[in-house]
Amino acid sequence: MGNHSDGSSTSSSTVATAGQHDEGAFQDPGIPPHRPRLADKDPKAAKRAERQVAILFFVSVIGTLVFLVAYFAIDLTNTSSTKDIGLQNMLLGVGTAFAMLGIGTGIVHWAKTLMPDHEVSEERHELRSEEDRQAAVAIADTIIEESGIKRRPLIRNTLLGAVALAPLPALAVFGDLGPRPDDKLAHTMWAPKDGKLKRLTRDPDGTPIRAADVTIGSAFHVIPEGLNDLETGKLNEKAKAVVLLMRLNPDELHPSPGRESWAYNGIVAYSKICTHVGCPVALYEQQTHHLLCPCHQSTFDLTNECAVIFGPASRPLPQLPIAVDDEGYLVATSDFKEPVGPSYWERDEHERRLNS
Repeated sequence: MGNHSDGSSTSSSTVATAGQHDEGAFQDPGIPPHRPRLADKDPKAAKRAERQVAILFFVSVIGTLVFLVAYFAIDLTNTSSTKDIGLQNMLLGVGTAFAMLGIGTGIVHWAKTLMPDHEVSEERHELRSEEDRQAAVAIADTIIEESGIKRRPLIRNTLLGAVALAPLPALAVFGDLGPRPDDKLAHTMWAPKDGKLKRLTRDPDGTPIRAADVTIGSAFHVIPEGLNDLETGKLNEKAKAVVLLMRLNPDELHPSPGRESWAYNGIVAYSKICTHVGCPVALYEQQTHHLLCPCHQSTFDLTNECAVIFGPASRPLPQLPIAVDDEGYLVATSDFKEPVGPSYWERDEHERRLNS
């Protein structure tokens, strides 16, 4: 086989060797000739393009105002109809779309029709601190000059208006997040009120539950006494306080020290809110005494204080201490000893407060 790199006559003529045909091998194609746009040749076309850009920026302003009007004028309450909710959502979406679309298309149209489009090439040179600074300032001045923003006040003013109003929808949404929850997530309606213990009642009718009603193998979905009487915040309180109530053979329970009195004759109550992402734990397997979260299959062992035996949950379900009152009804002797639901950054601090 011939050596294609030795330059001998046996080398293949299809392979270029080092130094071969240097002249013209990589010719600079140069910059293609500039094709003037209509706005470059016709002042009327340039003025028309300027008005079009201003209209697009004005569309952005209108979109932002539509968002703000829909957000503040349509006041949604607990009694609002689906029609009102749908109308507000539609106007919020349309307003946001036009606010963003107006600015984006306006800038693109400005660049394609009015800003200089000459192609240039610059030689790479060594950077010097002072010269580099001066060059950067000169480049910035050139960009401002070529953009035409100084001599096109209509575009400048509409752009400033659109950009100034664009963040307002975000500020309105952030302001609607409401006040800080502080330690509200750490407390539920199970805490005794005025020294009176809360009865365990059926969900959703709110009828109290006697210990004799809970048979081995049965499961009750439970809410605290008085929840149905709330006029405001009922769903928020229920989301924290819902409980699963079950009865096992007392010999199958393995309470840790200090929790021996938290159950009553094999009846135990645990939070229904999964400690993973807050889904309702609603599946009880009677034979294995396992509670299953249907969202991500976290599984809790009821006989071992609802310890996690499978799935992504990282904490056991909080247990509600219960007892029986003089009339035989089940009552909560205290609130949960730890916050219910998934983790949040103040949870450990709240748990220390609850147990202090």
